[in-house]
Amino acid sequence: QVQLVESGGGLVQAGGSLRLSCAASGRTFSSYAMGWFRQAPGKEREFVAAISRSGGSTYYADSVKGRFTISRDNAKNTVYLQMNSLKPEDTAVYSCALDLTSTWQPERWYSDSTRYDYWGQGTQVTVSS
Repeated sequence: QVQLVESGGGLVQAGGSLRLSCAASGRTFSSYAMGWFRQAPGKEREFVAAISRSGGSTYYADSVKGRFTISRDNAKNTVYLQMNSLKPEDTAVYSCALDLTSTWQPERWYSDSTRYDYWGQGTQVTVSS
């Protein structure tokens, strides 16, 4: 069993920054890829970013490339999402997820939310204009 707990969400003005954290427990965190997704009211869940178990490989949605950075600290069992130049359209509940697949996959794998095995409860990010 895995527990994922997100933190760091909040209210920020457009152009501002936030750093989300996702703390994991229950399994060997460093063995698994992690992803971030978001869901705005009335919209489908959307892929944001994914990171390999070592942190050496990443994928990003086009909508966040150049503004968001995913990283991880395996010693702290934590994955991060640094969000800069935030826009009102970034407003959503952000959730982290863990994929039990042992090898790094193409981007289309990680952009599919059904590939993930465990999810956190989410943290709200609101960007005001």
